[in-house]
Amino acid sequence: MAAPAPLRQRRPRRFRERKDVLHDLDDGELIKRYRLDRAGIIFVTDLVRGPLTNPTGRNQALTPEMKIIVLLRYLATGKMQLCSMDDLGPSQQTVSRVITETLMALSSNAILTQFITFPITPHETQRKIVDFQQIAGVPGVIGAIDGTHVRISAPSEFEEEYVNRKGYHSINVQVIFDAKYKITDIVAKWPGSVHDARILNESSLNRVVFGRGMVPDGCHLLGDSGYPSKKWLLTPYLRPQPGPQSNYNRAHKITRSVVERGIGQLKRRFHVLHGEIRVQPPSKVCQIIKVCAMLHNICKDRNIYIPAAEDDEEEVDDPLHLQPPAAQRPREGLLYRDEFADLHFR
Repeated sequence: MAAPAPLRQRRPRRFRERKDVLHDLDDGELIKRYRLDRAGIIFVTDLVRGPLTNPTGRNQALTPEMKIIVLLRYLATGKMQLCSMDDLGPSQQTVSRVITETLMALSSNAILTQFITFPITPHETQRKIVDFQQIAGVPGVIGAIDGTHVRISAPSEFEEEYVNRKGYHSINVQVIFDAKYKITDIVAKWPGSVHDARILNESSLNRVVFGRGMVPDGCHLLGDSGYPSKKWLLTPYLRPQPGPQSNYNRAHKITRSVVERGIGQLKRRFHVLHGEIRVQPPSKVCQIIKVCAMLHNICKDRNIYIPAAEDDEEEVDDPLHLQPPAAQRPREGLLYRDEFADLHFR
């Protein structure tokens, strides 16, 4: 009888050595690569340390800090492969899994609402009003609103709904900035074909915050001509007359430019928003957008600068192509704008 074949010894599993970036890199290099300094990375990690801690305690499990670092590297560059090639250690498969897990933890409503809040109390709104009025003298402004498109790869379902007016697939994101370039509200869920005016009309901002009078009287947002004029939403005149209307338009344009520059800052800080986001489904892209907005505000709170880059110009939508249908331009809002311009810009 032949002797049994000897058992093959299992080769020990080899792990790539992982770089301890929190200790090996200074704050300047950390900000360049991950958009946060060491204290900021630890701060964000502590927000979701529980959900990101591996319960098995197995060897070579990624720490919560490393999971945050992997996600930050992806958001800063938009390239998953850099997360595994950048001396961090994880394989491409692990990187993809970690990004999904970490996005899920950070995009929870309990986390987002700690850092993205719309002003509704008299004290909060008054602070915003003072900041905005110092720009060009427009009174009562608590935010500047705009839409921006984030390019995505073609989804497998309802593909045509995501094609925007410029012919590429996108998510149309509604965002509001305050005068200090912090995001106070963001809506990231609508396909690129949806008009800015509809996104506003369907938002809780319209239906609840302003619709139910949750903010004090006399508070306004500034928007471009893609939005309907309302008592709480001031838009520019398309053909202003000399005098109050032209004066109003000049001040409106200067003040509203806050949101255009704010969007530019957001996309420069997180380059994933600059190019095409190649993840599926679109709901995951929406998670990415909201987490970037939250991290942007954290950077603002911690006075963390945006690393210099060459391709940092924000594409501004042409308002001539974004006018709402006449039915969405209520006469009440237009009359209020006339009164506002006559009162403050004569």
